[in-house]
Amino acid sequence: MRISSGFDVNASALTAQRLRMDIISSNIANADTTRAQVVNGEVQPYRRKVAILSENNQTPFAKSLNAAMNGKSPASGVKITGIHEDSEPFKLVYNPTHPDADRNGYVQMPNVDIAKEMVDMISATRSYEANVTALNATKSMISKALQIGK
Repeated sequence: MRISSGFDVNASALTAQRLRMDIISSNIANADTTRAQVVNGEVQPYRRKVAILSENNQTPFAKSLNAAMNGKSPASGVKITGIHEDSEPFKLVYNPTHPDADRNGYVQMPNVDIAKEMVDMISATRSYEANVTALNATKSMISKALQIGK
């Protein structure tokens, strides 16, 4: 097992959580955007986006353990496998003075729930902080190991 594999795992997690925070920020910024795209000649509101995370290495635990015991690096980290649009329906808000209101005075608003986005942002931030802590712990262990030889 390489000494830097802990850094590789944490770096991939930091990158994934940073992208997740960027997507959440985009969702919050577009929570009131009623003209995000044109579909079949009609304007559509912004649709919430969600990051899909998965592990980089899909090998079973037993194979990863054997690889580590044989000096190979089983650590792989996480990756973003895709950014999908949420399929929840748009919210209908009654506002007859809005330029995008239909004949009945209803406006289709984005399917972004600010409370849900804030919970996701807190989760992503905490995951990011946990990975920074793990990265610092790995750095400290390597530093202590180097001091043993003095």
